[in-house]
This record gives sequence, structure tokens and C-alpha cells, in this order.
Amino acid sequence: MEEFRRTYSRLCKESGAEPQETVLQQMHQLPQGRLDLATQSLTVDTCRALGKLLQKEALLTELVLSDCMLSEEGAVLLLQGLCVNTIVRFLDLKGNNLRASGAEALAKLLRQNKSIQSLTLEWNSLGTWEEAFAAFCGALAANGALRQLDLRNNQISHKGAEELALALKSNTSLQQLDLRWNHIGLLGGRALVNCLPSNRTLWKLELAGNSIPGDILRAVEQAMDHNQDRQTAFRESQARAHVLSKEVRHLREEKSKQFLDLMETIDRQREEMVRTSKASAARVGQLQEALNERHSIINALKAKLQMAEAALALSEQKAQDLGELLATTEQEQRSLAQRQAKEHRLEQQEAAERESKLLRDLSAANEKNLLLQNQVDELERKVKSQQDQLFLTRQELTNTAAELKMRAVQAEERLELEKKRSRQSLEDAEHLRFKEVEHMTRHLEESERAMQERVQRLEAVRLSLEEELSRAKAVALSERSQAEEELIKAKNQVRLEEQQRLAHLEEKLRLLAQARDEAQSACLQQKQVVADAQARASQLGRQVEGLRRRLEELQQELSNKDQEKAAEVTRVRLELQEQNGRLQAELTAQEALKEKAAALERQLKVIASDHREALLDRESENASLREKLRLKQAEIARIRDEEAQRASFLQNAVLAYVQGSPLRTLSPQK
Repeated sequence: MEEFRRTYSRLCKESGAEPQETVLQQMHQLPQGRLDLATQSLTVDTCRALGKLLQKEALLTELVLSDCMLSEEGAVLLLQGLCVNTIVRFLDLKGNNLRASGAEALAKLLRQNKSIQSLTLEWNSLGTWEEAFAAFCGALAANGALRQLDLRNNQISHKGAEELALALKSNTSLQQLDLRWNHIGLLGGRALVNCLPSNRTLWKLELAGNSIPGDILRAVEQAMDHNQDRQTAFRESQARAHVLSKEVRHLREEKSKQFLDLMETIDRQREEMVRTSKASAARVGQLQEALNERHSIINALKAKLQMAEAALALSEQKAQDLGELLATTEQEQRSLAQRQAKEHRLEQQEAAERESKLLRDLSAANEKNLLLQNQVDELERKVKSQQDQLFLTRQELTNTAAELKMRAVQAEERLELEKKRSRQSLEDAEHLRFKEVEHMTRHLEESERAMQERVQRLEAVRLSLEEELSRAKAVALSERSQAEEELIKAKNQVRLEEQQRLAHLEEKLRLLAQARDEAQSACLQQKQVVADAQARASQLGRQVEGLRRRLEELQQELSNKDQEKAAEVTRVRLELQEQNGRLQAELTAQEALKEKAAALERQLKVIASDHREALLDRESENASLREKLRLKQAEIARIRDEEAQRASFLQNAVLAYVQGSPLRTLSPQK
């Protein structure tokens, strides 16, 4: 405020005048946003400085200049400064005896200023200057910011009231108008009453002390009550619309948040699925590599076996008499194959049971989804019923909206819980699948290790048998050489000794034949062991193929689960889009209701104005009919008086005639 005082002093000195001490004192005591110069005699220089100051001042919101005895020039300067001001809201010019130039300056102020909401012009005699007051009323009609206008004791005549009525027909912002203690009269009151149906914002109009009849005052009061009710209804509708817009905005924000959360969860699930698919692909690649390694090992074993078979081809020629044993071994192989087929069928049955269990779980999840869909449909039907109730009873709008919101939140929570449960069941199934794959791989590795150990043992047995065979051959060769040496020696000995030695050699040959038979049996046993190893290898190959098919089935199931998840995500998105569409439909319905309410209010206003005009017409007709009835009654009374006079005259004439006739002389005396 010190800056305000310094600026005022500087402007006064620039204009060549001294600042008024009383004005400086009032500025020193200036409260926040209010300048009160009431009852201060302001000079023209002070008004000029204040006008320039008000053009740039951004702190004052109230300016009180009542009873300052402003001159015409000073008032014009002040009002010119206020024309460009955008901060002042309250202006008091009471008791300043404003004249024609002041009224024209006020008209300019009302046309240019868009911030003043309250204007007090009491005790200014503006109505005595008809043309200036008409300009003031024209500016009032174009003003859209003024809310309160005080024109008490301004000597406004019925013509000024007619100008005010024309201004009120076009004005859309004025709410309070005080016209007490003027000279409006009957004609001005009628003009104001006729303009009120066109004005919907004015809810307070004071007309006391204007010589206006009571019926017009009552009509004005009724119009003000109607406008006040309309304003209250409008404010209530605005408040309700604001509340509804807040709730709708809140619902939109919540839906957008939920949609974003859902999209984030979907993206996370998609990333998890990609990671799991990559991990499963890597695992399948590792298993494929392990299978390839095992195939290479099996091929190496097969090569070794082929070499062993080639080495044993010579011994197979000597094993023809052991066909029966081979037949029995073939029967045993067939029994083993049947047993393995049974085991394979059992494994297939177990796999089928697992698949049926997974299908039952999926059907249960689908049933739960159907139940959730039914619940959502029921909620939608309830929402529709609540919307119907909203059309019927607007007063219960907030309660039904809250209930709808709670039910929507509950449905979403239930849907989220069911989604979590289905997601948990899918994760459990995935975990079980991983466990089964790990179990099968462990079983395959154990079986392969057992097979390798068995093959190693068979290889060791074959090597030991070959060593025994080589030793037997070496023994046979050494014995043969010894026998030949003994035979050479026996040729030099006696024939008897030669016969004994021949018998001894035959015995040795028999032993060698037995050793040969034992070697052949050992070869047959080794061949049987090799056949068993081949059967086991073929069995392991079939198991590897079964595991590969199982892996392919599991990959197919995983792709099906991914497709089901994608379908679930698309369904949830569609549901969210449908909910957004329903909310948009509700908003459009509410807007349509608002438009219908506004149209009904307009119709009510038109009907009320027509009814008011009809009532005024009827009252005027009743007054004219009463006047005619009074005239008719007066005429009837006059005719009755004339007829009574005529009857009295006739009676007198008859009596006079009767008294003066000769019959009276001839009649006897009574």
C-alpha cells in the first residue's frame, strides 16, 4: 500500500497539483484490497490521478466513493480510468449528484469493463436526464458481468423504467436491482412486469416507494420468486452435474488405471510366456543334443556289436545244433517284448489320464469363466434397472451411482480373483508338466546308464571268454606239439609203449573235444548276451522315440495354453471396451436428461409467461367488465329513478284528473 501512496503522490505532482492529505490518510489506513474515500471532497486533480492509478492498479477489488460530491469532470476521469481496470469488483458512487455526462461515462464503463459485479448509484438523480439514462440502460443491456445494481432515489420516471425494462430483456447477468423511492408509477411498473418473463437471471427487484399498485407489486414478487426458484434449481442442477462429472471422471480414471494395469499384467504374462517358451526350446534343444549323443553312442555300440558278430561268424557255424536254445531265447524275447508293450500301454493310459485331468481342469476353469460372465450379465441387468430408476427419480442419482460403482468394483474384484485362480491352476499344471519331463529325463538317463553298464559288463565277459578261448587254443597247440614230440619219441620206443601212448593221446583228444564243446557253449552264451543287448538297445530306442513324441505333445499343449491365454486377454479387452461403451451411453443418457430438463424448464417458463400474460389480460378484462357493470348499474338506477318520477307524475296527474272531473261532483259524499 505504500507503493500505492507513492504512485498517487507522483501522479499528482506530474499533473502540477498537491496530493490531498485526507486521501493520503485514507490510503495509509487502507485495508487489504479496499479503498474507502467516502465523505471526502475529491478535487479534479485527485480524480485525474486516481483515474490514471486505477488503470494500472492490480490490488484493489473494492472502491468506495460515496458522498464525495464529485464534479462532472472528476467523475468522468475516474470512470475512464475504471474502463480498462480488470480487478475492481465493487464500486460505490452514492450521493455524488451525477448528471448527463456522468450517466454517459457510466454507460461507457458498463460497455468496456468486464469485472465490476456490484454498482451502487443511490442519490444521483440519473433519471432526470432521459437521453443519458437511455444510453446507460443500453450499456446495461450489453453488460455481462454486473450482478447487483442500486438505483435508489434517482428520480427515475416511467420512461426511464421503460428503458430499464428494455435493458432487462437483453441482460443475462444482473441478479439484484434496487429501484426504491423513484417516480416509476403505474406505466413504469407495467413495463417492468412485462419484461420480467424475458429475464431469467434477476431474482430480486425492489420497487417500494414508486406509487405502483399492489397487484403489479405482487406480480413482480411472483416473478422474482419464480426466478429465484429457477436460480436455485439451476444451481442445484449445476452442483449435481458437477458431482456427476466428477464421479464420471473418477470412474474413467479408475477404468483407465485398471485397463493399464491389465495391459501391464498381460505384457508381463506375455514376457513370461516368451521366457518360458525360450527356456523350453533351449531345454528341448539340450534334450535333442543328448539324444543325438546317445544315438551316436548306440551307433558305436552297434558297430562294435557288428564287429563282434563278424568275429563270431565262424563260431555260429558250429552253433547250428543249438537252434532249440535260440528258439527258447526268441520266446523269451517275445515275452519281454509283450511285457514292454504292456508297460508302454500302461504309460499311455497314465498319459491319457493326465490329459483327461488337464481337460477337466480346463473345463472347470471354463465353467468358472461362464459363471463370471453370468455374474457380469446380472450386474449389467442391475445397472440397466438402476438407469431406469435414474430416469424416474433424479434425486436418488448419487445413491444409485455409488451402488453401481460398488457393484462394479466387486465384480471386477471377483473377476480378478477368478483370473488369479485360473492363472494359479495354469502355473500348477505347468509345474507338474516340468516335473514329469524332469522325471522322464531322469528315468531315461538312469536307463541309459544301466544299459551302458550292462554293455560294459557284456564287453568284459566277451573279452574274458576270448582270453579263455585263446588260452585253450594255446594249451591245445602246446599239447599237440608235446604229443608230436612224444610220438617221435614213441617211434623209437617199443610198440607196446606206443599203444599205451596212443591210448593216452586219445584220452587227451577227448578232453580237448570237451574243452572245445565248452568253448562253443561259452560262445553261444555270449551270442545270447549280445542278442539281449540288441533287444535292450531297440527297447531304449523305442523309449527315446516315445519321449520325443511326449515332448512334442507337451509343446503342443503349451502352444494351446498360449492360445487360450491370448483368447482370455482378448475377451477381457472386449469386456473393458463394452464397459467403456456402457459408461459412454450413460453419459449420453445423462446429457440427454439434462437437455430434456432444460427443454422442460424452457417450456415451463414459456407456459408461465403465457399464463402470466393471460392472467394480466384476464385481470384487465375483469377490470373493464367491472367498469362496464358499474356503468350499467348506474344506468339502471338512473332509469329506475326516471321511471319512478314518471310513475309519480302519472299518479299525480291521474289524481288531479280524478279530483277535477264532473264525476266527483255527482258522486255521493262519504
